[in-house]
Amino acid sequence: MNLEHALALIVLLPAVPLAQAPGGREAEPPGQSLFAARCGFCHGRDAAGGESGPDLTISPLVAKDVGGDTLIPVIRDGRVDKGMPAFALGASDLDAIVAFIHDQKKKADLNPGRRRSVDLADLQTGNAEAGKAYFNGAGGCARCHAPGGDLAGVATRLKGLALMQRMLDPGRNRGQKPNPAIVAVTTRSGETVTGHLAYRDEFTIALTDDSGWYRSWPTGQVRFSVDDPLDAHRAQLGKYTDRDMHDVLAYLQTLR
Repeated sequence: MNLEHALALIVLLPAVPLAQAPGGREAEPPGQSLFAARCGFCHGRDAAGGESGPDLTISPLVAKDVGGDTLIPVIRDGRVDKGMPAFALGASDLDAIVAFIHDQKKKADLNPGRRRSVDLADLQTGNAEAGKAYFNGAGGCARCHAPGGDLAGVATRLKGLALMQRMLDPGRNRGQKPNPAIVAVTTRSGETVTGHLAYRDEFTIALTDDSGWYRSWPTGQVRFSVDDPLDAHRAQLGKYTDRDMHDVLAYLQTLR
């Protein structure tokens, strides 16, 4: 397996065309904008998983939902203890988000080829000693990680593709854990608010504060800084060779 294939397995995005609106414009599915603004950062704009939230198209909660009976309480009340904030939305907005999630699930179910399994043998091509040298040297992994610390027993907790995905993109499939990125926002009045990054694009910066409240600001009206420990992993994706990737994986598989 090469790096291009590994990255494709991380992204796992369905290739489902949207319906065309009159005039050649793509028609936006109901609830898409709301979902993107409120839920997209964690769960991905297509509900197939994002920075810190799981893939909703394979969620048991979504599968058993009928007309929002299980999803709406979770969206409205949140799961603050698991990093998901509450959203004060009206009934029509809640219904639109639920409809969008179900629509994405249907599209995903019709496109099973977006997911594939990987033979464990495909991943067993690296050299553990070379991986250890890369881990402690050129890769810079040892600056943040330790085989006797956070990685102790990692090969017993994660195996095969799951271990490779965590190595390459530890921010994905974190379940409901809070985003590790910390944001500090300073308003025009001089107030500074800190919390876990909840959403960010060129127009909006949002966080979940220590009380579990979702707060957002236009980026042009505040100053903000983001400290994200996963930035090093994202930068590393552009540096790995195929050999480096498989060697480090082989080394991690020795940490039992």
